[in-house]
Order: sequence, then C-alpha cells, then structure tokens
Amino acid sequence: MFTISKPTSEQELNDYFHFRWLWLRKQWGFPEGSEKDEYETVSEHRVVLNPSGQIVACGRIHLNTSEEAQIRHIAVDSKYRRKGVGQLILTALEAVARDLGAQRAVTNSRETSMSFFAACGFQIEKEAPAELGKLKRKHMFKLLVDNNVLVLHPQWCKELQDTWHEKIPITEHMGIKLYQYTESTIETRASLNKNINLHGSMFAGSIFSQATLTGWGMIFLQLKQKGLQGEIVLGDGDIHYHKPITMRPRAVCNIESVKARFDLLKSNKKCPIELTVDIHDEDTAVASFNGKYWVIPPKAS
Repeated sequence: MFTISKPTSEQELNDYFHFRWLWLRKQWGFPEGSEKDEYETVSEHRVVLNPSGQIVACGRIHLNTSEEAQIRHIAVDSKYRRKGVGQLILTALEAVARDLGAQRAVTNSRETSMSFFAACGFQIEKEAPAELGKLKRKHMFKLLVDNNVLVLHPQWCKELQDTWHEKIPITEHMGIKLYQYTESTIETRASLNKNINLHGSMFAGSIFSQATLTGWGMIFLQLKQKGLQGEIVLGDGDIHYHKPITMRPRAVCNIESVKARFDLLKSNKKCPIELTVDIHDEDTAVASFNGKYWVIPPKAS
C-alpha cells in the first residue's frame, strides 16, 4: 500500500530533495542543490511512500495567483512507473490546489510526460520555456472542478463570492471560498497555507473571520431565496475554540440554527438574525461561533 506524506522534518526534507535531484537533475549532470529554486518555502511538497517508508514519487505545488496553482517537479522512481504512482502524486497535488482555493492547475511538461498529463485531464495551452536550457516543454492546464460538490443557485453563489472579494477583500487574501450550498446548508473552506501561524495551525482571528463570513453568506443567500434585500451587518459574535486547525478549515452553517424575523423587512424594519456556525478541521469539530446580525432594509428612493 502506498501512502501520501508531507515532508516536514529536516531529514524528511533532505530525503525529498535528494530524490528530486536523483530523478530530475542527476542524469543531466547537475549537482545536488540544483533541484531547488526560490519557490520552495512558499510551496506545498508531497511524497508517495511505499510500505517500507521509502520515497517512490514526489511533487510540488505553489500558487501563481489566488486562482491558479502550478505543479512542478513530479518525479517517479523508475521501478514504480506505469503502476499508478504518478497519478497518485498528481491527484494529491490537485487536492492541495483545491484546498488553496485554486480554480485551475498548470504545469510545464516535458515532451516525455505530455501524454501522462493529457491522460490526467490536462490540455496544451502554449509553448513553455525550455528546461535546463535544452528540454522542450509545453504549458498545460486543467480546470479543477469537484463534481461531488452540490451548489444550488450557482448565479447567487457567484454573486456572493464576487461580493466577498469586492467588498470584503480579506476573503481573497485568506483564500475563503464558498464550497457548498444546498438551501439548508452553506459550507466555506479557507486556505490553511494563507492563514498559518508559527505553531503550524490556523490563526484564531482567521477562524473567527471565516465563521463570521459564513454566517454572513448564509443570510445573503436566504435573502435571495426569499426575494428580499437589505444590508447585512454583524452586531455581535462569540466563538469558542476547542482544538487547533492543522489540516483543512471548514465552516458550516445549517438553516436549523438560523433564527430570523425576515417578515420585518417587508415592513421596512430592521431584521435581527441569530445563527450558529460550526468550524471543522477536516471532519473534526474544533470551534463553534454564535453570531448576531442585523439586516438593514434598503432606503426608499
């Protein structure tokens, strides 16, 4: 059985870089160290380990923009090629890209690996600079679409995401994305990489911000659902932290927790709303947010 791992210790990183050099640089006569570049510290690194704990494949990913992730340095031990290991590391990197909020992945592929990337859903977009001064490459891309995600009313959801980015810029900097909406449930996800503290976990302030915005988003979509309008403001928020987030930040708000007097808006009165947002690290509950919001009716023109 193969396992995906993130190298973190000094020894694990040394083994990872040595493997990368061994399969991507050594045969071309480049010394150890040449496999590294200026993006190492801002990248996510992954390896595939065999049952003995030995590295048999590796790869790296980093963000070019908030919407685009670049995959680089995929290498597979020659003894493990054509056994699905390459697809295993690529799938792991694509999962990281989605978690970072990227909507598409790109890679500069050598001629020898173009068929592999094409089989994994990548398309050639344009010529890419030669690697090592002599290896021809093509710039390839793949749209990252999760077919298992249910998003009802996609036009409203896009409007919500655009509103966050335009009026609340912190959402883009934090990598907060609307992940799922089913009329009764809203789920957002954030990039841990963009909100990580020196302890390797998510900033408490970032957790609070994600929870607040998730509640705000639920109200936004409920107003759309009911054909109502108004300005949403946070009146008060209280959060209880139970555990740190070290993997995937998820915030979920269920309609059952929403207590609102939406009928007041029809009378041009302020609408008070209380709701609860549960914060998860993957599937583990780590925090609970109780928010009190107001919806201010639009001024008559």
